[in-house]
Amino acid sequence: MATNFLGVTEVGGEPVSQAQVSRFYQRYIWAGSFCKGKDVLEAACGTGPGLGYLASVSNSLIAGDYSPEVLSVARAHYGDHISLHEFDAQSTPFRDASFDVVILFEAIYYLTDVKKFFIECRRLLRPGGILLLATANCDLFDFNHSPFAVRYFNPPELTSMLSSHGFDTHFLGGSPVDPPSVKGRALRLAKKVAVTFNLIPGSMRGKRWLKRLVFGKLVAMPRDLQASDVKYVPPVPLNGGRPDNIHQVLYCVAKVR
Repeated sequence: MATNFLGVTEVGGEPVSQAQVSRFYQRYIWAGSFCKGKDVLEAACGTGPGLGYLASVSNSLIAGDYSPEVLSVARAHYGDHISLHEFDAQSTPFRDASFDVVILFEAIYYLTDVKKFFIECRRLLRPGGILLLATANCDLFDFNHSPFAVRYFNPPELTSMLSSHGFDTHFLGGSPVDPPSVKGRALRLAKKVAVTFNLIPGSMRGKRWLKRLVFGKLVAMPRDLQASDVKYVPPVPLNGGRPDNIHQVLYCVAKVR
């Protein structure tokens, strides 16, 4: 597994599309409803844009990332206000039954052994504890893989694996694809062609250049998300037994049996 994810990670202050910012807000506000008064762990927290919000609603919050380069950005911003640790989500340094909620957002596809991660979550979670996942939807027509991704999973695949590790699952979809239009269809077709012929840049810098062409003016990625800064649109329930080709983001609530 690569150790330096800064090249594919959104960093506070850097230009991103408004849609990217919105997706960050949506998933952390969604998670906050499960974290109120709970002991929470966020694995693969990246540069930590949602940590301030999670800390404000949870009883306790610990977070960390596999990449020291990425984690250093979070540490520089939060200092001692958030308990941050360098660790592999597949093998953490925390005691058994330490948490009520474990969060893994947009990172499950980077893990080399997802089953090992689920076993680790069972160890970390207390009875009735919850694992919250958010991941890119690989079943979209114009889906583009991250250059460091190992494997993407859709709802049926996650349902099967989580069930075999003692979790009951509930799936939801967020950030639906824009309604069909001439421009929208043309952009998605162009993206599909670019993905097929490997024309989309792998680095965040290259992607920013491409997004400026498609979306126009970009905005600064917030260093610390504030729930009041965006209109929250709750994700909608999905059938975990079949793939989805409508939503950009898949959410999963996996509860320990």
